[in-house]
Amino acid sequence: MSVAAYCIFCCRQIGTSGPATKKQPSWNDISFVFITYEVLSLKKLLQIDTQAIHQEKLKSHVYIRTSSLNPNEYQEHFSTFDGEDHECALWLLLKRTQSEDKEVRLQAVQELAKNTHWHDYQYGTVAQACDQRTAIGLARSKDIDLRFFLPPPSLPKMKNDYLIEDELRLLLVSLPQTGLDPCVQYFTSLALRESSQTLAAQRGGLWCFGGNGLPYCETLGKVPSETVELFCLQALVQHSKVSSHCDKIEAQGGLQLLQRIYQLRKDSAKIQRNIIRIIGNMALDERLHSSIVRAGWVSVLAEVMKSPHVIQSSHASRALANLDRDTVQEKYPDGVYVLHPQYRSSQPIRADILFVHGLMGAAFKTWRQQDIDQPVDKKAPEVQEYSQCWPKTWLASDCPALRIISVEYDTRLSDWKAKCPVEPHRTSIAYRSNELLEKLRVAGIGERPLVWVSHSMGGLLVKKMLVDASKNPEMDKIVNNTRGIIFYSVPHHGSQLAEYSINARYLLFPSVEVKELSKDSPALKVLNDDFLSVAKDKKFPVLSFAETLPTHIGSMLKLHVVPLESAKLGIGELIPVDVNHLNICKPKKKEAFLYQRTLKFIQDVLATDLGE
Repeated sequence: MSVAAYCIFCCRQIGTSGPATKKQPSWNDISFVFITYEVLSLKKLLQIDTQAIHQEKLKSHVYIRTSSLNPNEYQEHFSTFDGEDHECALWLLLKRTQSEDKEVRLQAVQELAKNTHWHDYQYGTVAQACDQRTAIGLARSKDIDLRFFLPPPSLPKMKNDYLIEDELRLLLVSLPQTGLDPCVQYFTSLALRESSQTLAAQRGGLWCFGGNGLPYCETLGKVPSETVELFCLQALVQHSKVSSHCDKIEAQGGLQLLQRIYQLRKDSAKIQRNIIRIIGNMALDERLHSSIVRAGWVSVLAEVMKSPHVIQSSHASRALANLDRDTVQEKYPDGVYVLHPQYRSSQPIRADILFVHGLMGAAFKTWRQQDIDQPVDKKAPEVQEYSQCWPKTWLASDCPALRIISVEYDTRLSDWKAKCPVEPHRTSIAYRSNELLEKLRVAGIGERPLVWVSHSMGGLLVKKMLVDASKNPEMDKIVNNTRGIIFYSVPHHGSQLAEYSINARYLLFPSVEVKELSKDSPALKVLNDDFLSVAKDKKFPVLSFAETLPTHIGSMLKLHVVPLESAKLGIGELIPVDVNHLNICKPKKKEAFLYQRTLKFIQDVLATDLGE
């Protein structure tokens, strides 16, 4: 009997009671009627359209290739789960990402990254349920959907920008100040001095910039907060190169402070780049990985990886590679950047290409595409995507089995512009060689066949590193695995720029690098003789390019920075090219002779290793 029928029956029974009994209906019977009525009304209001629910379930299916999923796993892990197979697949993949079997883990992360037809709540499920290792793996997956990542934790709002400067200053003060590298001391004192003068400057006073012991002053009505923050962040970059200081930065809440500044300074690429550089340095220490992830940096780095600007994306790529211990064996110290591959890939890496810039160069801008002059006539120019870094775009496309690395180190034409002038010997070629060799060893250079590509003074540095490595048993793999060397306008026998600088010593204080480039310098002759001895013994293939056009130095001077006779090494092929010193390493387009000849050399010397 239904509830409604029972209710009617009770009402009729009450209404037809015999007169002999004259019994009045009890309140229990009346209450029952009213309760039954309310239940029926409520049931009608809460009636659910099961057909609509079924349609929504169909929309939320997780479409995963079932060929990779073992049906027995459903029975093992989800036998009591009230859901269909496609509802279990997501949780099964998440469980696989935590497997002790590395191959199973990597395959599961790859499957997660490939599925792009999910709803927001499904991405949110992964973001909340995945572990640290999986989040990093997803961030290093190409074209990853950013909904896989939780946003950085919310931070309390601050009242004004000055508090951020003050927090940065307090963080710097809390770090060790004694027994430091002279450059770290220099940058820290400089940042603290500028921070302490901010209030005075805001009142219209003199604000003295530090530098190299030759400070100059400017009257400023107001010091931009960004400028002070940059001073402090530059000091933190130096501190983050010291492992014990990274511990202090983390303990003092530095990761959260940097996150706050990063979010507030989204309009400053320079500030954000310095911050990610610090995170990349801290990620060299595996003990700090959990703290970095908890502070929300994985989602930030995954987003920056999608940046169209090669400098930003490469800094993020370096930081994530240092965090990814599942697929990356090497570590990338400050100044060592992987241009390819920047994501996880199933493509095996068979050889390394190492790019070393020259005087006043950089890891990215030295290797950009040359600017093409627009035609005077009305004919539309050929449409071609401009390459900010041709090794990352053109070379990676033509030789995908290569690991392409570019290094960066500070060089300055004059001590007036030196970033760290307190220790001049740090800028000598000998010092640079020792410093870079150690960084390259950590990055795994020498474990695979290797080709060196260098511009200007970078070629001298390459020669010095190979000579030094040949004398060090721990570094001999770098020499033995070298397959070839490319020199772009390298001053093997000195440069006219050095002569000009020395003659104008009252105007320009030559840096150590420039002094070492003097024509017929004894040091250059010894280096060249030592290198030729190693190169001939190891039979290094060598390709050299030489400039034939003068370069504008300032507004008044034009000269051949590296004359043809100085670019002659004595071995290998020398090719003169009608470009100046700056453009000798910047092809105009992918079809240009400079790039095509470079590509052919690389493919020829690595033919056996690449299986071509």
